[in-house]
Amino acid sequence: MPRASSVGKAALRAPHDAQGLAAYVLRYLEWLQVHNYAAPTVQNRQSYLGVFVAWCTDRGLVTPREITKPILERYQRSLYILRKANGEPLTFRAQHARLIPVRAFFKWLARQNYLLYNPASELELPRLEHRLPKHVLTKSEAEQVLAQPDTSESMGLRDRAILEVFYSTGMRRSELMGLGLFDLDRERGTVMIRQGKGKKDRMIPIGERAIAWIDRYQTQVRPELVIGRGNATLFLTQTGEAFTPDRLTQLVRGYVEAADTGKSGSCHLLRHTMATLMLENGADIRYIQAMLGHAELSTTQIYTQVSIRKLKEIHSATHPAKVRSARVQPDRTVDESAAVVAAPGRVRPAQRKRGSSDERLPGSAV
Repeated sequence: MPRASSVGKAALRAPHDAQGLAAYVLRYLEWLQVHNYAAPTVQNRQSYLGVFVAWCTDRGLVTPREITKPILERYQRSLYILRKANGEPLTFRAQHARLIPVRAFFKWLARQNYLLYNPASELELPRLEHRLPKHVLTKSEAEQVLAQPDTSESMGLRDRAILEVFYSTGMRRSELMGLGLFDLDRERGTVMIRQGKGKKDRMIPIGERAIAWIDRYQTQVRPELVIGRGNATLFLTQTGEAFTPDRLTQLVRGYVEAADTGKSGSCHLLRHTMATLMLENGADIRYIQAMLGHAELSTTQIYTQVSIRKLKEIHSATHPAKVRSARVQPDRTVDESAAVVAAPGRVRPAQRKRGSSDERLPGSAV
């Protein structure tokens, strides 16, 4: 199966019909840019709407007016039966991601009066499963990953600084790529993230250890990498350019695999780890929300389910099996302990004094 980006660009290239689907998609993408939508959002919708246009063209559907709700439902079913190159189906999350731009596009067409009604208004999207992060590192495992770069070499020192920033702040991959030289406030121990997800700025704390590694990188390595005086990007590649998303992912994943913790992941693994460990150490979830830059608290609450340590402590302290076992003395035999658990109100014979008046001979009257 070809990549959605390549299929989408090919379908939208130089449309011949000004009233065709491709022409309207290009107008919609321009409208998104005029209204200051984020570049990744525009690129995402361009790719998936291009795939939809290609699907329609193959079936002789060339104008928006020809698209009805049954046709959109057919497209949704085609996504369900579509198979990737490895033979696996698209996940429901992937299907959902491809349908969202289509629904937004037809909503825009109706609002702009290009269509009299919105055929996608009642399109039911697939239900999304509720998933937890696949892997989260423990504190010792995180330190093991951080220790992988060879800091005696220039690139190893740079990579250690990158890993420390991810672990200390939990920032996103794109946010670290965009860090500038003057975004770090060493005196206040903060870092400014400019135009993060949703084009929002936020200021978050950064640890002293991470700052120390950044300082070493800036003084010992960065002067060798920078080309010209106008480049203010903090972290640079060997060619003196800013990191690309794929290159940064590849770098972090390499160190995670080298740590041999049995867990996989990349930049987001350190983000999940930071949030989970802070929550387990008693941080309020609203502070974690501010650190991660989540617009909704419900997005941050996923870490309350990943952070199992507190739940484990409560389980160990309050579970009935734990309470009962605490009543059993260590010097009791297994049979005696079982008898106490089975009948906790019964007095054991060993507790009666020899020669006491309540002892009875076998067969004596009670």
